[in-house]
Amino acid sequence: MSRGIWKYKSGGIPDELFIRGQVPMTKAEVRAVTISKARLTDAQVIWDIGAGTGSISVEAALTSLSGQVHAVEKEEDAVDLLKQNIELFEVENIKVHHGNAPEALKGLPAPDRVFIGGSGGNFEQIINHVYEKLVPGGRVIINAVVLETLSIAVELLKTLNFKDIDLVQVSIAKTIKVGKINMFKGNNPVFVISAEK
Repeated sequence: MSRGIWKYKSGGIPDELFIRGQVPMTKAEVRAVTISKARLTDAQVIWDIGAGTGSISVEAALTSLSGQVHAVEKEEDAVDLLKQNIELFEVENIKVHHGNAPEALKGLPAPDRVFIGGSGGNFEQIINHVYEKLVPGGRVIINAVVLETLSIAVELLKTLNFKDIDLVQVSIAKTIKVGKINMFKGNNPVFVISAEK
């Protein structure tokens, strides 16, 4: 099977197509909602902060083919997986930046869209930097798995006067085989927060 067959423009590439390792990855269904909240076009500058395995970066790059995705990741093992997935999906419009945000964001071109999947404990500094650099009308999309991040994110977005703050809880249950029967097993809910500058 040619690798080029994966160059389709639909959200939620199956998880099993990505090289995973032990690095956390945004699951397909959550990824589909996350990407939809970005409202991507064909030529945007996109930041993916806390890129992990690169599943968001890859889907954003496949959607915005004439754009540029800047994937920022601090963990070395995740950076290795990110690079492997970029090669696997044959996307050439992703640049990998190994380092801690917000320091690793300095010098990047002003973004049209920003995904925040991980902050390494620097969430307030990151969102302040994002607001400063984000183009007018730009969008930020934050994935949170704990209530504290949800609460802090919403308050910071309000304080910075982001518009159209939208909150969605994504709860996915998938079937698993238990003997001869199928049952649903739930994944942790994820809060998808989006807003516009």
